[in-house]
This record gives sequence, C-alpha cells and structure tokens, in this order.
Amino acid sequence: MSRATESRTAVDSRLRGIVYTLVAGATIVALTAIFSARTQHPDSARDFVTVTALVLTVTLATVIKTRLRIRSTTFYFAWVETAIVIGLAVAPPSWVILATGIGVACGSVTRLAPIKVAFAIAKHTLVAGGATVAALALGSAWPPREPLGIVVLLGFVYLVAAILDDVLAIPVIALASRTPVLRQFRDDLDLRIAGFGLRFLVAACTVLILRVDPRLLPAVPALVLSLHLAYSSRIRTRTEQQAWQRLARATDALNVVDLDQVLTTAVTEASELFSADEIEIELREGGRTVRGNAAGIAYDGTSPRPSDIDGRVMPVALEGHNRTDDLGVLRLRFAGPVELSEREQYTLRTFASALCTAVRNAQAYAELARIAEDHAYAATHDALTGLSNRRHLLDEGSAQLTTRHADGVTALVLIDLNHFKEVNDTLGHGAGDRVLIQVAERLRDAARPDDLVARLGGDEFAVLLRGLPAPAVASHRAEALLNALHDPLDVDGMRISVEASGGIAVAPATGGMPELLRRADVAMYQAKRAGQRLATYAPARDTADLSRLTLGGELPRAVADHEFTVNFQPIVDLGSGEVIGAEALARWHHPTHGLIDPLRFLEAVERSGLLPAFAEAILDQALIAAGSWRDAGFDLPVSVNVSPRSLLDARFPGAVLARLRAHDLPPDRLVLELTETLTLSQLDVVDRVLSRLRDSGVRLALDDFGTGYSSLSLLSRIPVHELKIDRSFVTAMETAPEAAAVIRSTLDLGRSLNLTVVAEGVESEPQRRALWELGCAAGQGHLFARPLPAGALLASLQRGHGGRTGALAPALHDAGAVIRLPGRRAGGARTRPNPAAAGDSRQP
Repeated sequence: MSRATESRTAVDSRLRGIVYTLVAGATIVALTAIFSARTQHPDSARDFVTVTALVLTVTLATVIKTRLRIRSTTFYFAWVETAIVIGLAVAPPSWVILATGIGVACGSVTRLAPIKVAFAIAKHTLVAGGATVAALALGSAWPPREPLGIVVLLGFVYLVAAILDDVLAIPVIALASRTPVLRQFRDDLDLRIAGFGLRFLVAACTVLILRVDPRLLPAVPALVLSLHLAYSSRIRTRTEQQAWQRLARATDALNVVDLDQVLTTAVTEASELFSADEIEIELREGGRTVRGNAAGIAYDGTSPRPSDIDGRVMPVALEGHNRTDDLGVLRLRFAGPVELSEREQYTLRTFASALCTAVRNAQAYAELARIAEDHAYAATHDALTGLSNRRHLLDEGSAQLTTRHADGVTALVLIDLNHFKEVNDTLGHGAGDRVLIQVAERLRDAARPDDLVARLGGDEFAVLLRGLPAPAVASHRAEALLNALHDPLDVDGMRISVEASGGIAVAPATGGMPELLRRADVAMYQAKRAGQRLATYAPARDTADLSRLTLGGELPRAVADHEFTVNFQPIVDLGSGEVIGAEALARWHHPTHGLIDPLRFLEAVERSGLLPAFAEAILDQALIAAGSWRDAGFDLPVSVNVSPRSLLDARFPGAVLARLRAHDLPPDRLVLELTETLTLSQLDVVDRVLSRLRDSGVRLALDDFGTGYSSLSLLSRIPVHELKIDRSFVTAMETAPEAAAVIRSTLDLGRSLNLTVVAEGVESEPQRRALWELGCAAGQGHLFARPLPAGALLASLQRGHGGRTGALAPALHDAGAVIRLPGRRAGGARTRPNPAAAGDSRQP
C-alpha cells in the first residue's frame, strides 16, 4: 500500500470516528428529549400544527444552504440554527430537538451519502441540545416577550448555537481537507460572522413578528428567501474573487526559469487552486511524469507508474494560445465523484495555458543555459582532447599565483612531442589527432588531482603543478609525466613510439603566469637544443635577459684583465666536522657592476668562444689554492664545475692534465663536477674525454643528483666517483616525504656502487645530524662556511674549531667511539669523501 493510500485511509478512519462520536452524543440528547416530551406531548391541533411547522421549517432550512467543495468532498452550510432558535422561542425544547433531527433527516436523506446524513443529523441535534441548555439557563426570562429581551436573550441563545455549530463542523472540514484546524477556522471568518449575523436578524425578526401579529408570519419565508439569496450571492462573489486571486498568485509563481521548480510549483499551486487530491503533469519531451499535492512531490520519473488515487480524473492538454504546442497533459485527480463549475473549468484552462508557457520558457532557458555552458566550456577547453586550453591555463594559473601562495610551490611543466610532424605527414592528420588524444589521456591519468593538464596547441601540452612541498619535487613530477608517454601508442593497429621534451619552471616572484609560461618554454627549448628529455629553467641560460647580453660583450676584456676570481666553499665530514675538500666557485668582479653571480654570465661565456680561456683561468686559480693549502699542511682536493661544452672538446683532458703538472698536484687532488644536463646524444665523445681524465687519476662527481631525468642513465655510462644531492632536497627533507625519499634512495645507490655521497645546502644542525644518521658522509653549506677567498679559507682551517685545526664544526661523536648509524650497511665499504660541488654557481 502506498503512502498516499495509507494517509487517505487513516483520514477516513478518523472521520468515521468523529461521526460515530457525534452520533452517540446526539442519541443521548434525542433520548433525553423523548423522555421530556412524554410530559409535554402535543395535546391539541394547534400543538400538532406547531410541531409540523417546526419540522417543515428545519427541513426548509436544511434544503436552503450554501455549497462548498473541498477536494472530492462537498460541504453545505444551512439555516438550521436559525430554525432551532425560532423554535425554542415558540415551542417546548424537547419538541425543537426532535423536530430538528426529523427535519434534517428529511432534508438530507435523499441527497447525501449515509455518513454525511448521519453527521448532519447528529451535528444539528447537538446544536439544538446546546441551544436548549442555553435557553434553560436563562430561567423564567425565556422565552422573551419584549423587543429588547428578544434581541438580547435571543442573541445569547443564537450565539451559543452558532459557536457550537462551528466547533462541531470545522474540525471535520479541516480533517477532510487536510488543513490545520486554526487555519480552517480563520479562513472566511468574516463571511461566517456576516452569515451568522444575517441569520440572527432573520430569527429575531421572525420572533418579533410572531409576538406582534401572527398574521405577518407569511412574510417570513419571503424575507428568509431574499436574505438567503443575497447572502449566497455574496458568498459566490467572495469565492470567485478569492479563486481569481489564487489563480493570479499561482500563475505568477510559475514565472521561474528552472523546470523542476516550475513543475513543483504547478503541482502544489494547482492542488490548492482546484482543491484536488492529486495533481499529475506528464510531459511529452522525455516522458517525464510529476505527481503530488499541496504537501509536495510524491513521484517524479519517466517509468510509468499508476496513481494511488482511484476516482475522477480531469485531464487538460498543455497547449499554447494558438494550440500548436503539445507539451503534455495536466491531470486533476479526485478520490470521489466531482463536477467542476463553469468558472472552475475556465480557471483550469487558464492555469494549463500558463503552465504550458512556463514549461516552454523553462525548457528554452535550459537549452540556452546548456548552449552557454557548452560555449563557456569550449572557450576554456581544447575541442580535440577535452583538456584545458591556453586561456584556461592562464586564468587558473593567475588565480593560483595570486591567492594561494600558502598552498605550496607552484610550477609549470611544458611538454612538446618530438617529430610529431612526421606522424601527420606519414599517417595523416586523423592518425595525428588520435595520437594527441591518447597523449592527453595519459597525461591526465599521470597528473595529480590538483594538477591542471592543458593543451596549448598543436603537439604542445602543459601541466600546472600546484601545492608542491618543494621546488625540487617538480622535476620528479615532470619525470613521471614523461614516463607516462614511454610505452608505444596503438594507432590504427600500429604501435607508435612518442618522444617528448619537457621544460620545468617554478613560479617566479614577479611576472605572474605569463612569465611562468615563458620560462617553461625557454626550459623546454633548452632541453630540445641539448638533446635532453627534460630541463629546468635556469636564469643563467635565459637569453631574454638584456643585461646578460650586455655583459656578454664585455667578456673578452674581463678575461684579459683577470676580472674573474674564485671563492671556495669547504666540504666537511658530517661526523667529525673536519674539512675534507673545497668547491671552487667563479665570481666576476666587474669594475662598474661589482660582484656578478655566475648564473648571469656562464651561458654567455659558453657562447662567446672564450670558454677554453675562461676554464683555464678558473682551473689555474683553483689549483693554486689547493697547492697553497697543501704547503700549509692541509692536503685538500678541490672541486671544479665543468661545462658540458668543455667535455665535447677532445683537447680538454690534455689541458687539464697540463695544468695539474704545472702546479705539481696529483690528479686525484682535482674533482671535476658534471651536471645532469650532460648531452646524451654526444656521449661517445664525452666517454672518450672522461675516460682519459679518469684513467689519469682525476676524480669525477655528478652534481645536482636527482633533479634531472637522466641520473641513472648517466651513472651507467659515466664512471663517476661521487654523487652530490641537490640543495633543494636537503632544504625540504624535514617537511616533504618525497624529498626525504630521494635522499634515502641516493644514499642507498651510493652505498651499492661504492660512491661517496655529498649533501649540498646544509643550513642547520638538525639537517646535518639527520643526513649523518641516514649514512651521508659529507656535506657543505652555510652551516659550516659561506664561499671564501682561498686565503680566508686557509685562515679558518688554521684557526679550526674547539682547538681542532682543520675543523669547522664540533664532532657528532667522541673520537674513537664506535657508532652504528641507521641506514648504513654493516660491513659496507666506505671511502674517504672527496669534494663534490654544491655551490652557488656552475663553472667550467
């Protein structure tokens, strides 16, 4: 059984209970009247005429009534209380009570359902009983004979009868119409009061006429009839006025653009407007059906389902004024037989027309909203791949850089497919489009949920990385994105391998999203020119810097005038605090601009043709410093950064060995630092150069390990002695699990290959201790010393720390103590750490 059926059954049960209670009360009143009538029975022809007149009057008052339909139930408001009060003024109360029951039965039995007849008889019998009690309470003053007494006393009795009539009728009406009792009592209260006043006036006039001259009695029916017609007309006018007002409110409520709201409003408003048990709206488009009543929507769907209301159904088509639209149908359902008046039928057609217009407008608005949404999506997304386009990337990136700095580091990865034009030229543009779609899907799957993947046009893609814990993490995310393109693509049954180049740029302090995109583009083309898969933006290699171009013209003079100098940053044993090496860092002492960082001039040096002379000058200063330290009793190796271009020069090993002989230093006192930007496409040449240097005893270190995609590839080709962990991982290791994982894996790799691992950028004691406990032997950074001239570093070594010369920090353990460090393998081979550069610059 449905909820609606259960609710209706419950209401019917309560109504029957109320009626049975009233019948029981009325039976008691009637039996009391019969018992009383035994002592006051009619005993003359006049008495029988009076009783007959009372019955006829009540019957007439029952027939002359005002009709009111609520849902499928029709209620009638009669003049019975008027006949009761008149009867009490001229006849014994017991006669009036019995005549009321008989008269109501005669006036209702042939026109109403049995339960309604029972309710009408019981209610009016109880009203007669209540009015009798009120009259008897007046004692000897009743019945009144003087005009003033008639008005006052009769008014009191009539007031009791009227109140009792409302008290008995309104709860039943409220329950049948499913409205609150108080609301039902307030509705049309003014009309009810006016009706009571009018009927009291009739009762008072009738009693006065009977007291003055019984011969005027024939005028009473005419007066009653005229007053009844006037009152009925007033009721109809008021009812129609309210109906039009409700129609206006209902049609106004339909003036919304959301279809769901239109249908919900139509169901609830129509239920109130037509007092229907259920409203159903069926739309042709989509086969949608909405069903409910004033309480809300009971069903909304497309699958056919029968209604729970069994009774009269009144359908009306949802057509426009020109009857060309056929949007569906509106149905009114009633639980019982109902006939709509002519005014209600017109109202129904008007409401259906307004609903048709509202549905059509809502559907049109929904279509416009869909088109607008499609246009908005198309304006911010690539039509082929569904990824964000350049405009959306710029908007989202600008918002990220403007309002979300606290979320972490923002970076951009720019990815360009290599040789994509060959796919289009060989297989056609259709195959090329399918390649782009699969590339987009792979990038989308490889990206994090917070990342934004975009296609900028052609074969160029971008991924905005948001909320990174540290800048160094961007290279690992970028590597994962490119690895997603490693497996061949299946296009038209063919396996196609896709190669891509990527550029990484971390959000700049100024310039916003356009500058971030430009930097990523610069990095990507640097990767392409170098034959690499991935490159990170470096300001030193950004040829867009005009000031850097200006400095490039002054390089010949700077080399000739020995304006390039070298500072040294010590490399320290993390456990003992003793210095075990130093990294040479080039500086340009410009006569006008002062001290210039190498990031601003190194790329210009490489392009200028002065690289061999510059490299020889830096190497000479580094070896001179190492010789001076050795003469003072500190035999420390020195690390020098090597430009990838120098490794492409077959004469480079001979020049290095010649400088070592000139300064009388063993080759193992020199460490050449290589970066991961080494050109893989020319590794054959590089192999010969590095093999000669290594065979001669020169030590090799791989700098910035972990920031490039080719780390493991280089280790498999280049015989290095040392690995250097990039400073960005050390900085982020305490807060970023990814950075700590890179450090831990690098240390494990170094142990397995018997390589020394040096950590760059050690800034604090907690970082030093954490690295040492992980098994890292050496480190450099501002915790120990900033880059110093050779003489200043020698003075620091001689001064020492805590009475220990050659030390720059306190030891983490006592001399001779046996320490078991977590992360170190028992019995693992260890070599004395040699310096590997982690300085502030890159130099050849």
